Amino acid sequence: MLVSPLPPAQPLSLAAEMLKSQVIIFVIGGPGSGKGTQCERLAAKYQFQHLGMGNLLRAEASEPTRQGRQIKDIMLKGALVPSGFVLDLLNENLLQREEAKGFLVNGFPRELNQAKDFERVGRPPNFVIVLDCSTETMIQRLLLRGQTGNRADDHESCIRQRLETHYSLCEPVITALFVLQIIGEEPEDAIFAKCCSVIDSLR
Repeated sequence: MLVSPLPPAQPLSLAAEMLKSQVIIFVIGGPGSGKGTQCERLAAKYQFQHLGMGNLLRAEASEPTRQGRQIKDIMLKGALVPSGFVLDLLNENLLQREEAKGFLVNGFPRELNQAKDFERVGRPPNFVIVLDCSTETMIQRLLLRGQTGNRADDHESCIRQRLETHYSLCEPVITALFVLQIIGEEPEDAIFAKCCSVIDSLR
């Protein structure tokens, strides 16, 4: 087993109690939709913590452990890491930074059960932002990043599998949650301004 089962639900979990005053915003979208770029800019402006789930998982995958190898194999196939592990990893990082003014959680939830489980052991997010891009735009962005970066999963076969996973598992999240959809193919500054308006509305 990769992860242990989630703990039983409580009326108000430790995570919910410790995080009740912080702003929590989920930023989701397909690979290459611009989530990381916008989260970095927003974190700098509002002094929020940027938690990129992909980066956290890649850090775990780089560990020379059985679990690290399992996670690496899953990610290289373009599949999703088991929800229980992702949720544990997210809550751990949230609680390590409880002094933060807010959190931008990039790449979570990836499926509807993750969203439900997070609310069960944590608390609902203040908002969910979705960056909407065409498949071809995302493929071209990722292939370009693959030429200049060191991401092992930025090659075409893995990219297409990641996109297939996104459309099959992430789309139900978008239809079930209250989200703000932003066109991710607009100029970067225009997207940033719309994201800022969301955070400003929460103050």
